[in-house]
Amino acid sequence: MADFFTAQPGETAAPLPPGPILCSGSAGMRRVHRFFLWAYDEAPGLVRSTDTGDTARAAYVGEVLGNFDGVLHIHHEGEDLLMYPQLAGRAPGCALHVAQMLEHHRQVGERLDRIEPVRQRWMETARAEDSEELADLYEDLSALLKVHLRREVTEVMPVVDRVLSEKEMDAVGQHGIEQFDKKFLVGYLGMMMATNPLDDQKAFFKEIPAPVRLAYRLVGRRMYRRQYSTLFPGRKIPETL
Repeated sequence: MADFFTAQPGETAAPLPPGPILCSGSAGMRRVHRFFLWAYDEAPGLVRSTDTGDTARAAYVGEVLGNFDGVLHIHHEGEDLLMYPQLAGRAPGCALHVAQMLEHHRQVGERLDRIEPVRQRWMETARAEDSEELADLYEDLSALLKVHLRREVTEVMPVVDRVLSEKEMDAVGQHGIEQFDKKFLVGYLGMMMATNPLDDQKAFFKEIPAPVRLAYRLVGRRMYRRQYSTLFPGRKIPETL
């Protein structure tokens, strides 16, 4: 997925303001977006891999997918509160791009709202009709994300790197971290890292609070491997730090 973040024909980046690069927001955003691309590429297949009537697996897979949805929602919420208002105020030439990204966020939120009741119903019933409806909804969300996640990185983040400070971008990431309990974060760190190249894994790991890093080394890596093998029986588990 190294070449995913390349502008497609007809896509134009926002004009770059003068001045030096102030933060490494683009690099961090690529790391997070790789996880979402992977998660929602896998989501429809995870639903369809669950046999009709297997409510135990539906409950497990549905919980994982609900966690993905929660992380995505909080990620966009942090950007809406702590990144896009600042970008709009400091880089007026980026106004049309900001409006487009916020519209994408609205569309993602709309799809998550449609997914939620179907996911909950499927977790309880594992019915074939609920399975197909849920898988179709996740395919639709994945298609939208493949546009949004690319365009946010290629069109908007180079401007963010020049108008937001490192401290401000750290706050965008911390918004997500603070919304979840530490046990949840430790269990999902492995998936986040497994979707990134080794150098990005190392950079991402350095940004994590020291207590969470320690917890990952002690129990999180095993939690990740157990969860991955349960979700994808027989598939080789990607290595992580």
